[in-house]
Amino acid sequence: MCKLVGTFVLLLLLSLDSRDCSASSQDDKITLNSVQHWAVKLGSELSSFGEVITRKKRVQESFKSAQMESRDGEKLVQSMADDIRAMMELKVSAVKRIVEAAENMAFDKQSEPVPEDYQFYNSKEMDEPYDEVSITTTAEPDFNLENWIVRPPTKSAHLQLNAHFYNIPVNTNFSSVHVPTNVYAWADDVIKGIHWSEGLDTHFINNYQSDPTLSWQYFGSSTGFMRHYPAMKWRADPVDIYDCRTRAWYMEAAASPKDVVILVDRSGSMTGQRRDIAKHVVTNILDTLGNNDFVNVMTFADTVEEIVPCFEDSLVQATMGNLRELKLGLDNFETMEIANFSAALTRAFELLEIYRNNSGGANCNQAIMLVTDGVPYNYKELFEKYNWKYDTPVRVFTYLIGREVADVREVKWMACANRGFYVHLSTLAEVRERVLEHVNVLARPLVLQRETHPVVWTPVYANVTDPKVADYLWEQRERAEQKERFMSQRRDKTHFNSETEQNRRWKITQMKQGQYSELGNSQYQLMTSVSMPVYDLRHNENITENVLINEAYWVSVTKESVEENGQKEMRIARLLGVAGTDVALSEIQALMTPYKIGVNGYAFIVTNNGYILIHPDLRPVYQQILKPSYNSVDMIEVELFDDDRGPRNFSKELTALRQEIIDQRTGNKIMNVKYHMDDMKRASRAKKHYFWTGISESPFTLVVAIPENYGRHRITPPPNDDIHRLSLTFKNISAQQFLSDKWSVHPDWLYCRHYERSFSSPEEELSYFLERVARPGWRWPAKPRPPEHHKNKGHERHNGTSDGRERTKASNSTPRNEYYCDHGLMQALVYDAINTAWFNKSITESASNETALKFIERFGYIVAFIATHSGLTRWQTHPPREQENSSDSRFEFGKQWPRAIDEVWYRRAVEQHYVDPLSYVYSVEMNTEKVPLNVSTAVVTAAHAVFHGDGHRKAPAAVVGYQFQHDRLAEWFFNITATCDNNKGCCASNAWDCFLVDSNGWIIVSEDGNHTGLFFGKIRPDIMTRLVEDEVYKTIHIVDYQAVCFREKKTTNPAATLLTPLENVRLVLAWFLATSVWLYNTITVGLAQGSVYTFDDENVTPTVAYQNYENDEDTDDPFLTKPPTARVERDFEKLVLINRTRPTPCDREMYLYQLDYSNLNEKLNKPLKECERPFYVQLVNFTNMLLVVVDTNCPKEEGSVFSVEPTEVLYNETLPCLKHIHPLYRKQPVSCIRSHPEESNIDMCGRASIPGRNMFWIPLAVVSIYTYL
Repeated sequence: MCKLVGTFVLLLLLSLDSRDCSASSQDDKITLNSVQHWAVKLGSELSSFGEVITRKKRVQESFKSAQMESRDGEKLVQSMADDIRAMMELKVSAVKRIVEAAENMAFDKQSEPVPEDYQFYNSKEMDEPYDEVSITTTAEPDFNLENWIVRPPTKSAHLQLNAHFYNIPVNTNFSSVHVPTNVYAWADDVIKGIHWSEGLDTHFINNYQSDPTLSWQYFGSSTGFMRHYPAMKWRADPVDIYDCRTRAWYMEAAASPKDVVILVDRSGSMTGQRRDIAKHVVTNILDTLGNNDFVNVMTFADTVEEIVPCFEDSLVQATMGNLRELKLGLDNFETMEIANFSAALTRAFELLEIYRNNSGGANCNQAIMLVTDGVPYNYKELFEKYNWKYDTPVRVFTYLIGREVADVREVKWMACANRGFYVHLSTLAEVRERVLEHVNVLARPLVLQRETHPVVWTPVYANVTDPKVADYLWEQRERAEQKERFMSQRRDKTHFNSETEQNRRWKITQMKQGQYSELGNSQYQLMTSVSMPVYDLRHNENITENVLINEAYWVSVTKESVEENGQKEMRIARLLGVAGTDVALSEIQALMTPYKIGVNGYAFIVTNNGYILIHPDLRPVYQQILKPSYNSVDMIEVELFDDDRGPRNFSKELTALRQEIIDQRTGNKIMNVKYHMDDMKRASRAKKHYFWTGISESPFTLVVAIPENYGRHRITPPPNDDIHRLSLTFKNISAQQFLSDKWSVHPDWLYCRHYERSFSSPEEELSYFLERVARPGWRWPAKPRPPEHHKNKGHERHNGTSDGRERTKASNSTPRNEYYCDHGLMQALVYDAINTAWFNKSITESASNETALKFIERFGYIVAFIATHSGLTRWQTHPPREQENSSDSRFEFGKQWPRAIDEVWYRRAVEQHYVDPLSYVYSVEMNTEKVPLNVSTAVVTAAHAVFHGDGHRKAPAAVVGYQFQHDRLAEWFFNITATCDNNKGCCASNAWDCFLVDSNGWIIVSEDGNHTGLFFGKIRPDIMTRLVEDEVYKTIHIVDYQAVCFREKKTTNPAATLLTPLENVRLVLAWFLATSVWLYNTITVGLAQGSVYTFDDENVTPTVAYQNYENDEDTDDPFLTKPPTARVERDFEKLVLINRTRPTPCDREMYLYQLDYSNLNEKLNKPLKECERPFYVQLVNFTNMLLVVVDTNCPKEEGSVFSVEPTEVLYNETLPCLKHIHPLYRKQPVSCIRSHPEESNIDMCGRASIPGRNMFWIPLAVVSIYTYL
């Protein structure tokens, strides 16, 4: 009976529960009409509020006098190209003067003896600025005069910060000299070059005075030193590995492009140190190659194999990515068997012949680099068959490795008989200097023809930063992380091993491996350089060469030849070095006049290889470190055309467009594109019109991309609103009076620039010029033009004629422009400033009635702003803030978002105008794992585009908007959605979840505040899936071709090491050292306190680490150690040891979303169908937001979570291999000088290594080995 009663009660409760649920679902049911009503009401109230706050109508009236102008893309791109070319001519002219001066000085003075007390400025030893020593003009007693010798007392070495030179302490009165670590400054040829080149200071200074936009000027000597102006303190951390001879501006100017095949002997004798030296030789050869060169590395023993298998039977472009792949491949080759030189040389000659016949590769110089420890004979028959019968098109360079060698003559003959050079190497320290000899040999045809000095423009690069440092910096970070993990585990093992802590560390690791939100790019000064070779004008010189006698000892022999005049000297063709100057990319960008291109338009420059020089989406930095292939980003890797193709499946139409641009033709084309914004969290589609033209006398092509709809026209000030009329109209009041409070200008635009004064901000500089413009006698400065360059011919330029002196005097007296202004931009800015001056009034003063005032007071703190097409941004706050102190001013709106038309809210507002001209674009900051959002302080930004038109034409004039606290919007939203037809709670009830989601799927408001700023597909993937299926949102596939992935480092393969007796000794010593370290740690670990425990993880072996890990356990005797169990070792490896990685270029793809407004009402006005369609969606009027209402009684459908995070694109090949298999078109450089008939008269073709003469290399061995590693 009790059982029956219990069953009845249970059924009764179930029925009541079912009835309650049914009642709940009926009483609390939200209708489509209710949701539509909410959307209309919320949107209307927000729109009304926006009208009051932004004063949009008055802004529209402010621009009613502006004129409309059609934007002619062809004229625009041509005008920009002309301005850039004129600027480039200035730089080329400056370099030409340095070249001519250097050649004359060297001809006159390089044979003069250097005084024993000669002193020069060494950049590494310059005094720090504001140091008391720097003011001293005499040498201190403790100075080491061998390394640092102070100039005579007449000049001071004091350095001062200079804004023009990136706020680096410099002295513009003279130059200083950088000497690489691997070069001895007091070697005879080096110190002579430093001595005679001191006279270049006058020309450096004159160049800077005539063109104050000039950046660093320099002369890089073939002996290794670099004289640069202005003088500066050279900083290198942790060691100076800079050598000007391996920089792009030197390499590409020193010799014409080249195809190079490097043959590395991997026979059984190439073991131990010989193998290490061989790898170092190859690495240094690769460091001398640039983007216009082609190369491959092959190893040979019984067979010939490419070091990178996918590069088989081909040459690859010497990009940073390909060179990195080749260098990594060097770690894997094994030494064995007997070398088959015949097969190796045949393979190399046949490969070069194919490229020569097909005009492929560099299509200029060709060379074979043979790295070996000896050859059995000279293989004359191969050279006759493959080289001599074609007039020796291939140079042969031989690198003989090892001290105990007996076949020097054969190796040297191979080089001398084939227009090459022979080098004998016996230590790692001398490799860099000896390898660079081949550059001077390849330069001989250039020097012999003398008259032509090819002008070379480099690809983009990052100032003095060596690309190899990127891997080192990443390795240092991982070492620091590993050390921190060891120390944290020692302090609190329980906490460290906890799941919470491990999850936290995992998230940190994931965030560290992201590529976006790169805010620190400014630490690297991106630039290009223009350079020209400097020739030794002498024809003959006595040559001292080291010769091996009877294969036993070396002697020095002076070679002479009898000239017609009876003088005994050798014929020479020597490259003195390369002269150049840097051109900051920011200077070129300023000439692209972005205000003329307009919002969502941009200009970029492409090189002859199709690589980007300048582009708004060029992202060269990750985690404050340069990306491995930052200077070889292709045009079609940043211009993402909307053709629905997979990664790297580029269409024929796109590659044809790319070829036209690279060929420097003039043309235009309309293309559908897709692009990303907001750290690749938003994406959009558009139709853009591309215009392009070549920049003459350079390898560059300028491209301008303009939006097809609103980019056709732009507004301009009326012609009667000239700046000079202000003095009449406003009674001598300058335009500065209209910019009294809370304003900023675009920091990257060139309004006016003063070359002799520095300012604390762009606003201060602009204010200075607005005051000057108002003064009587103001003249707009003309664009600078290069002075006429006089070039003498032959040896006439060595004569100090009065005519030459007069020309120098005339050039020095050329008036120097103190400043430059962009007249058109200044005119537009002043027009905007005058017509928006009323915006300085407070928001409450502009309120039209009491209702508006209540509206304003209700929202608390508000920021209203306006940004115009001229780059001017104004803002006002409510309640008004008092004068901001210096510490808080950086948080003001215009200081945080000063870039006007380049800001994301400006760009999105203009796009939204063509969806709904009355709507505002609402957004909140993203809430990501990398940058979590503090919801309590979050703000909502609303922006609206103001267009001006004259009937059939219109263009964006400004964007107005406002910011307010996020919690006020959430309160407003829930107040509106808390009532519906049955007044039963609606969104306030637990039965419904309500969201405001923006046009890209990001949550703006949710009942759970923690959802703010998250992607909606992450919170409700089932609903997002339905929205995508219904085409409410459309997917945009974005591929990031500039991404970086993190590959696990491969350990060295022990099979590559032959266990010679010395190797066995090394292993025994290593074992002894490891055992000693283990014993020491075993004794001391129990005594050491965890809080002060510290060590360098580089010196801790896994065995020691496991032991320390185990010793953390409580034991009866802390001095006793227990053998680590397999489980403990596994836990240690999993929890404490990190996976060492190497940053590697890769592709990442992501799927972003955009609201599709086509037939949107039809897609949204669908009824609720219980759990089949458990949601409503409506567009909030006059906004970019969707109101999403979800029935929570329906369970979430299981499915994959939507993610907007990038994932790696996996190919069957590595990225360098994939690019090589599918090559893209490139244009070969115009200049190619590869031979000269007089070169056969030059007999100098080899240099040996003499232990007795190389003792000064020994202290440098450690640095060289570090560079190699």
